[in-house]
Parts: sequence; C-alpha cells; structure tokens
Amino acid sequence: MTKQIITLSDRAAIRIKEIMASSKEPSIGVRIGVKSGGCAGMSYVLEYAKTSNSNDEIIEEKGVKVLIDPKAIMYLLGTEMDYKKEELSSTFVFKNPNETERCGCGESFKI
Repeated sequence: MTKQIITLSDRAAIRIKEIMASSKEPSIGVRIGVKSGGCAGMSYVLEYAKTSNSNDEIIEEKGVKVLIDPKAIMYLLGTEMDYKKEELSSTFVFKNPNETERCGCGESFKI
C-alpha cells in the first residue's frame, strides 16, 4: 500500500470544517501547496479550493477534502497536518518527515 501524501489530525479536520462553514464563497475544500520563500527556502500555502484542477491530488479524510498542488506532492509525502491553538495564536502545523531544516519562526522549511 502506498503512503498517503498527507494525513490530518482530528484537530486539523475540525478546524478545516469550521473554516469551510464560515467561508463567504462556496468551496469544495482546501488546497495545500508550497512556494519558495522564507528564511529556510520553502513555505506552505493553504487556500480555499473553489474547484479542483485536473492534476490535483485529492485526499478525503475525516469528512474533509484536501487538494494538493501537484508541484507540492514531493515536498509533502508523509506529512501530518495538525492544528495548534495557544493562548495568543492558532495555526496549522505541518509535521513533515522530509524537512531537513526549519526556520526559527516556523514559517518556512528546507527539504
């Protein structure tokens, strides 16, 4: 069996459902990608997905649809997406086994 590109923690799935419910425009799920930038070289991009592209990888887990940009697949293999809520901030956290380095602020990473 091949390993799923990305898995969701229960907290991440619940938070995505909350975000989708409060979205002003209808969307089918969230799209995850990566872009160059940040002090370590790459950063995660998360956005509403209004439609799916023919080459998106689609994962449905825990009642949530996640679309993965094909250019991001090799960077995300085996990643767990979690949601962390702290006193002053809340954010999605990507636990990526492919990372070799992460910047101090946690916004970017290197493979």
